Amino acid sequence: MVKSFFSTCFMLTMAFLISATPVLASDKQVAIIIDDFGGEVKGVEHFLTGEIPITAAIMPFLDQAQKQDKVAFEHGLEVIIHLPLEPKVGKKSWLGPNAITSDLSDDDINHRLKQALERVPHAKGINNHMGSKGMEDKRIVTLIVQFAQRNGLYLLDSGTTPKSLMPEIAAQHHVPCFKRTLFIDDSMSSYFYVKKQLLTFIKTADRHEYPIAIGHVGVKGNETYRALEESKNLFTAANIALVYPSQWITPQVEKEFKQLHEKKENHYVTTF
Repeated sequence: MVKSFFSTCFMLTMAFLISATPVLASDKQVAIIIDDFGGEVKGVEHFLTGEIPITAAIMPFLDQAQKQDKVAFEHGLEVIIHLPLEPKVGKKSWLGPNAITSDLSDDDINHRLKQALERVPHAKGINNHMGSKGMEDKRIVTLIVQFAQRNGLYLLDSGTTPKSLMPEIAAQHHVPCFKRTLFIDDSMSSYFYVKKQLLTFIKTADRHEYPIAIGHVGVKGNETYRALEESKNLFTAANIALVYPSQWITPQVEKEFKQLHEKKENHYVTTF
């Protein structure tokens, strides 16, 4: 069983097969992740209750994280943990509370990871919030990958540094790992900029095996939602389906992945 799982890991030298579900009938599938859920900011309500199948990346230690995790799950959206991770530059306040930083011990990092999953219990994966320093730290990345492995979570490298160690270490531990293709917005972007980025995403989707765009709620969250809502027909016209990253993991691999981690539950460490 474990050997079968190892042989099907898609990252780097191995590839997952596409899951055979009705939503994957289009010529191409793409995923859209919306970061920075967890607070009361613009765009949250629209994305959580709208008709766009986005993956909600929730910052686990913000006040509304648990509530938004529940709402997203009830509306059928995929949820992942948007893990605050130490950056090389930037204001500390941008990280939010309980960030993973290089001055923490292994036990402290594992404890924060455990708390993050407890606050976002419907999470199917983890991606990094900031983290240009943390994603280059072998010790930190290894702890995150091992946590994902123990809990049957996939990983998504947000691409905040070209020197990220996550794809390599995830492959070594046989953990599903995706990588962001492009950002569709930033804190200063307009509705028109988001539309332009979405068009680029659609036109270049065929260049990537697993095309993933990342947007944000926040200052410009409503503009991002409006641009995405009004672009749905463009995806349809291009015969592109919006899916969740977990749908790129075949049912059999997902089953084996979960069984593998269930066997390791007793070894759990409880201590951007």
